[in-house]
Amino acid sequence: MAKQRILSGVQPTGNLHLGNYLGAIRNWVEVQENYDNFFCVVDLHAITVPHDPKILAKDTYTIAALYLACGIDLNNSTIFVQSHISAHSELTWLLNCITPLNWLEKMIQFKEKALKQGENVSVGLLDYPVLMAADILLYDADKVPVGDDQKQHLELTRDIAVRINDKFGKKKEPILKLPEALIRKEGARIMSLTDGTKKMSKSDPSELSRISLLDSPDVINKKIKKCKTDPLKGLEFDNPERPECHNLLTLYSLLSGKNKEEVKAECSEMGWGQFKPLLTETTIEALKPIQEKYQEIMDNQGYLNGVLKEGKEKAEAVANNTLSRVKKAMGYLTLN
Repeated sequence: MAKQRILSGVQPTGNLHLGNYLGAIRNWVEVQENYDNFFCVVDLHAITVPHDPKILAKDTYTIAALYLACGIDLNNSTIFVQSHISAHSELTWLLNCITPLNWLEKMIQFKEKALKQGENVSVGLLDYPVLMAADILLYDADKVPVGDDQKQHLELTRDIAVRINDKFGKKKEPILKLPEALIRKEGARIMSLTDGTKKMSKSDPSELSRISLLDSPDVINKKIKKCKTDPLKGLEFDNPERPECHNLLTLYSLLSGKNKEEVKAECSEMGWGQFKPLLTETTIEALKPIQEKYQEIMDNQGYLNGVLKEGKEKAEAVANNTLSRVKKAMGYLTLN
């Protein structure tokens, strides 16, 4: 029996942080042998907000190299760059033309980001979820690893697929596969170091809000020393009045490999002055092998280019097949 397929990706805007790693990529690595995986660097999504063209290509290499450094295995997975596959843009246009505008206007993330951008908000930001739907549907993905904040986007993807199938397909021969969410329960939502009620994010203007996978030991030490805590004695999980405490204990649990009960037994009587150095040392040690592997990959640019070229070929074959299927169903002229 053929393996089910997974599709996921990360934007090339700076390097990855612990939220990306613990909430997504580590989960990809742990389950990758069970699936046929397609992991892309979603550089088309990266320009839905203002970006620096001088560093886009460099950041794209960084994300691809970090995929490999974090443990993505090319025997089970295909790594590619979104913009290298023109089918992403073409299918997005076809899906645009059957997606009601009011569906997009209801998207929570659009509303939040549009408020931040004001008059500079682009059509691309509004259309971001349709591009995401095209990304997923092109590869006939069975599962899509998502966090809680991405569930709405996956539901929209399913709604668009149903609309295509109903309008242009046959009952027993759907044109597009309906993907399902693959959600990691523990650590799926890593919070900011400066505000335990907000998700850790690359878009946060404060570097102190996140620990990046390539941060040096000195930088990690500085960020954890300055991270927000509370004045209460003792450390505990799951107290809604202590979001920072819960978040930091969760980070320690995930990075150390210890379960909640073990962490409770070890840390419940600790103060912040004792716990922060422990978290710092654990974080540095957890990231060390990733950083060493990353440097090895970046020192061999030919290898990385080869990975992305091979990934382009594999991804393009699958994507173009899906695009042809959709265009044929929608009535487009095809030449033999």
